[in-house]
Amino acid sequence: MLSECVAYHARARPGKTACLDVATGTRMTYAGLHLRSLRMAAALDRLAGPGAVSGARIAVLGRNSLDLVGLHLACRHLGAIFVPLNWRLSAAELAALVQLAAPLLLIVDGEFAPVAARLRDAAPGAQVLELGRDGSLEWHVARCMDTGVIPAMSGDQRLVTLLFTSGTTGRPKAVMVTDGNASATARNYGLSVGVDSDSVFLCDMPMFHVVGLFTVTNTVLQAGGTLLISAQFSAAETLDRIADPALGITHYFCVPQMARALRDHAAFDPQSFQRLKAMQTGGAPHSAEAVRAWIEDGVSCVDGYGMTEVGTALGMPPDDLELLRRKAGSVGLPAVSIEVRLVDRGGRDVTADGAGEIWLRGPSVTPGYWQDTEASQAAFRDGWFRTGDVARRDADGFFTLMDRWKDMFISGGENVYPAEVEAVLQELPGVREAAVIGVADERWGEVGAAYLVLAADVHLTLDEVQARCRARLAGYKIPRQLHLVEALPRTSLGKVRKDALRTRRES
Repeated sequence: MLSECVAYHARARPGKTACLDVATGTRMTYAGLHLRSLRMAAALDRLAGPGAVSGARIAVLGRNSLDLVGLHLACRHLGAIFVPLNWRLSAAELAALVQLAAPLLLIVDGEFAPVAARLRDAAPGAQVLELGRDGSLEWHVARCMDTGVIPAMSGDQRLVTLLFTSGTTGRPKAVMVTDGNASATARNYGLSVGVDSDSVFLCDMPMFHVVGLFTVTNTVLQAGGTLLISAQFSAAETLDRIADPALGITHYFCVPQMARALRDHAAFDPQSFQRLKAMQTGGAPHSAEAVRAWIEDGVSCVDGYGMTEVGTALGMPPDDLELLRRKAGSVGLPAVSIEVRLVDRGGRDVTADGAGEIWLRGPSVTPGYWQDTEASQAAFRDGWFRTGDVARRDADGFFTLMDRWKDMFISGGENVYPAEVEAVLQELPGVREAAVIGVADERWGEVGAAYLVLAADVHLTLDEVQARCRARLAGYKIPRQLHLVEALPRTSLGKVRKDALRTRRES
């Protein structure tokens, strides 16, 4: 498990760099990280009262930092449940999450101190501490020279973290992550993209998200590699860092919107990315054309599929550029300890080339949602986690995502998957973003309504959009309505909120 792995690396390779804050240049060895996390654990234990923290929730609101990593490890030492909060949310949204988690301790970075009072009201029993070198937590840590904490024993079923879902289907749910889930996720991802003790992984995905905290941070530290910590994504800064041979970055993970921002930036140089062993994309659909653009530049751009409830489930192998080019648009093969089924609406396995809902089973799959028995029971059937995502599997066993079951609509008796239509729309010149939803139609039952964000000085009519789509899409898939908007409604993790588009139409 993570804390044991860090303790081992602290003994076996004490002087090796575990973490580097790329903004400040602050470097922490494995020996230093282990000691720092034990001192943090001792401080939290004294603040809460000896033994009170075990099994309690410790919520943290702050950007990616060395302290955030240390607190995550400190909670593992104490047997506490780490609850990273999404700093992109409003005070009201954060208050709802804090109320659900009911933390014993709430640690807030000084940057977000203005919302601390609102969060204190949401969890009146919580102690509120400031995170940072001049904050109250650091004052207590500095006085814990003798750690005095005996690290808690790990166990596959021990709950270690609550991670909140993105909220694309309504109120976010708190996903329970156990020690076993976390370890399996790190193993699945590490094997899929080749993370080992020589890896240097740049992380600017937020650590309140499964990718930032588990897919990247846990995987790197469990393997004994080096984690480069960035507080947030900046295309210019990421390009500089990947191009810097002194940093020696071998791996990078981003969502497709970030990948596009990197390519669109004036400083983009594909030669810098060719040094990467893997540039992973995920979190949202990445079109085949966009992936091929990276491949043509000689970059090992690998797409994958996972979720908060499962961690890494599917991924493309990064070592064969010709395979990546041929399979562009696929999210790859099942991870080492994941079983996958494609199931129709009647619960039957689909035939070859058929589309079905992805069902998953394996040690990385969550046991359920925190204090939400109804949602937990609805998510599972016969021990399989029902993802709600639709995919096809080709003859070689590679999976391609189609869409969410709930977003699919039926036009003239034919199934339409909006993600397929959106991929075509996003390739049209001048289209920056695209989203499609099904809307009622008297003749066809439902038709597609396209929402487009256009580049400056670009204008498209419905007739022009339809004409450009005819060569790529069947007639029933072509949108019958067009709405030009300044921006698409998105969750704090960047996913399009289709529910908000539907609500907008109804209001």
